[in-house]
Amino acid sequence: MNFPDLGEFRFVNKILEGVAPLKNEPPVYRSWLSAGDDCAIFDGWLATKDLSVENTHFRLDWSSPEQAVEKHIVSNVSDISSMGGRPKIALFGLCVNKNWSEETRNRIAKAVSQGFGRRGVTLIGGDTVSGDVGMFSTTLLGTTDGETTLRRSGAKPGDSVFVSGTLGKSDAGLWLLMNHPEEAKRFQRLVDYHLAPKICEDMGARLVKLGVRGACMDISDGLSSEANHLALSSGVSIEIDEEKLPIDEDVLEMCGYFGISPLKFALNGGEEYELLFTSNLTKSIFSSETSSKGGMHEIGLVCSGRGVFLKKPDGGRITLNAQAWSHL
Repeated sequence: MNFPDLGEFRFVNKILEGVAPLKNEPPVYRSWLSAGDDCAIFDGWLATKDLSVENTHFRLDWSSPEQAVEKHIVSNVSDISSMGGRPKIALFGLCVNKNWSEETRNRIAKAVSQGFGRRGVTLIGGDTVSGDVGMFSTTLLGTTDGETTLRRSGAKPGDSVFVSGTLGKSDAGLWLLMNHPEEAKRFQRLVDYHLAPKICEDMGARLVKLGVRGACMDISDGLSSEANHLALSSGVSIEIDEEKLPIDEDVLEMCGYFGISPLKFALNGGEEYELLFTSNLTKSIFSSETSSKGGMHEIGLVCSGRGVFLKKPDGGRITLNAQAWSHL
């Protein structure tokens, strides 16, 4: 197909250059789930949508165009993963900042094309507009390998509570950029993780394969908030053991360097995109399957009742309130 020789059409063509082929592979299992989880499900398709707005979710004076796009894609993929699925099809919307240079626009187009392409995600359409700030918008569809999907409502009393990977990385990176940018190179891994998180994108599917049948969601708004979401959705209470929190080693080093507590980064830091889940399986079953991706860490217990509580090192217990970022 020959597109008209107009700037917008040439730009769209750049995005579509590396698109993965569309395969005739419908979901094997047909199910339905309305809003309220990390994904909805319609006729077997997992469906999620995320927006990334310039100067709210990404800043191009901090990150490269490639990092900004990658962070946006990961935020969508993690939702599919948290339901035990794999991403397949995307619709992508882009608001081009009118002040972006041609080089920036072209780098973003290439990053979108390659970002979806290397994941095997087929980009089947979308829209392009221009405005005063840039924005990425993706509707992502995925499927599961089997009949099981992981949902927020699956936690049962007696389950253990786990997180994948380590905690606090993204929020610590953001704190550095906002408060001590002159020290960013000293803790470059934290800054890089905030700008473009790297996660095990098939972790949810791997958990299902291992036999996990509990509750699951990704940590996009901080552990304290996600634990409350999970407990409320499942009609249970959760106790988190502070001493078991897998705070990232670089976060601990950074906090020691600046003389601040690492706990707020671990409990309230958003944009982590690791998985929070519950299971009646023992921790040992996850060891060989997940050790190369930061491991699985048992951090607490699901109990009857309501609310989320933090068990302190002295044995005391306090209520752990949700501390999510709010856009409104």
